[in-house]
Amino acid sequence: MTENRPWLASYPAGVPAEVDVDEYPSIVSVLQSAIEKYRDRPAFSSLGKTITYAEVDVLSARFAAYLLGELKLKRGDRVAIMLPNCLQYPIALFGVLRAGLTVVNVNPMYTARELAHQLEDSGTVAILVMDNFAHTVQETLHETPLKYVITTALGDCLDFAKRTAVNFVVRYVKKMVPDYDIPHALRFNEVIEAGESLAFSDADVDIEPEDIAFLQYTGGTTGVAKGAMLTHRNLVANMQQAAAWIGTNVRYGEETIITALPLYHIFALTANGLVFMKFGGLNHMITNPRDMPGFVKELQKTKFTAITGVNTLFNGLLHTPGFEKVDFSRLHMTLGGGMAVQRAVAERWKQVTGCTLVEAYGLTETSPAACINPMDLPEYNGAIGLPIPSTDACLKDDDGNLSGPGEIGELCIKGPQVMRGYWNRPDETAKVMDAEGWLHTGDMARMDERGFFYIVDRKKDMILVSGFNVYPNEVEDVIAMMPQVLEVAAVGVPDERSGEAVKVVIVAKDPSLTAEQVIAHARENLTGYKLPRYVEFRKELPKTNVGKILRRELRQPAVA
Repeated sequence: MTENRPWLASYPAGVPAEVDVDEYPSIVSVLQSAIEKYRDRPAFSSLGKTITYAEVDVLSARFAAYLLGELKLKRGDRVAIMLPNCLQYPIALFGVLRAGLTVVNVNPMYTARELAHQLEDSGTVAILVMDNFAHTVQETLHETPLKYVITTALGDCLDFAKRTAVNFVVRYVKKMVPDYDIPHALRFNEVIEAGESLAFSDADVDIEPEDIAFLQYTGGTTGVAKGAMLTHRNLVANMQQAAAWIGTNVRYGEETIITALPLYHIFALTANGLVFMKFGGLNHMITNPRDMPGFVKELQKTKFTAITGVNTLFNGLLHTPGFEKVDFSRLHMTLGGGMAVQRAVAERWKQVTGCTLVEAYGLTETSPAACINPMDLPEYNGAIGLPIPSTDACLKDDDGNLSGPGEIGELCIKGPQVMRGYWNRPDETAKVMDAEGWLHTGDMARMDERGFFYIVDRKKDMILVSGFNVYPNEVEDVIAMMPQVLEVAAVGVPDERSGEAVKVVIVAKDPSLTAEQVIAHARENLTGYKLPRYVEFRKELPKTNVGKILRRELRQPAVA
């Protein structure tokens, strides 16, 4: 068996080659099991308020009851959640899933254009949105299938005094809530209250393993954002795989994990929100991790045992005064993913915290975990790790032939966590899933003799900014909307803070066009992480003889 899977010989003690992906028929059954075992344990905390597993049970059941009983949503209907990390998120998430509906996670920072595409493409009928971002939803109402909008304020799940204070500061002091007017919008707390008097039982909701739990939007390895169809079985499989991998290093019912990455991102959703739920852990949610001094203060008050993040997050913490004074005595697990971990950051993290930064690898299309390094790694090793249990990996050349040992090829993944395909896009699905069931990741990699995989380069031109995918085509389309632009190409360039940053190279039609004008236009149409950090003007773009732009040359500084 290890001939085709040399990585099995490198597995840590106690980690099985295969896991039982059919032990739980749905995410809801994993939740029920956790509630049964850990009822009185804290489950989620945010802004000073903690709720137990029993409270998650009660509140999410009320939300589910309202969706089914009052809004009359039907099995498989799509419900969007447009929230930062706050207590409303897990309540709504599990409520939607318990109702047999599909979650569409939405980045709250989306522009109206980006949001409209996602809502229309998915056929979303209801959305829960924080007041701060409701004006964006308002702008899309006329062009999307939305029937119901539920709004909430940041402090709505806090105790009365704290709720009043937080909501006042957000709206009137920091002025973070632009005016909006959405007729017939419902309020989250009123929905929860109304759900109390409506009958709901999990036993009455039929959820099959192949039902779609999430339409998780990603550009995948090509173009426009597409909804990866992640079934209950996909997510349960990944929870079982990740739990088997890190479970030997975990104290059930005693873990506190710092959740700074947004739960709408697949990495935090599965690793923190779902896997640590299975462990009976406490998710300590950070609402605004960009406020690094505030984040560090929060860490100083928390006896945490685990943290997940992307390279930029760890790097930011290491450069924030006071971080070195945090109590790391209980920290035994740091998991990095979403983008490449830099050696300098990993080594500094170990030096300051005493805990190895363990790199993992995955994609939205793999729910997301595909490879993880051993958790007992003494130090950073530069690899993305070993394929996790019940997962196969191989390297293929452009003709689909297997690459030999030490050779570079496109990393391909097969396993129960691989998506069903892209929502309503069989053509796009066919581009990444081959006839043998292998998912082509678009990442070029090599494997060493022990079965560790190393990413070498990306096959596609996708740009990875702080763990978020940016697709050059989308940025180019937006910049090309400007009448002063003749030609434009977007590329990723190395950046200390975010791993990569977006650079646009423009051939201007109007010589008076400035970089500031370009960025201002982009800001109206693109989320923050997609904005060009660098704007360069050239007389022409380098191209092949058939007119294809040579992006690789654009990554180099212009020749004087």
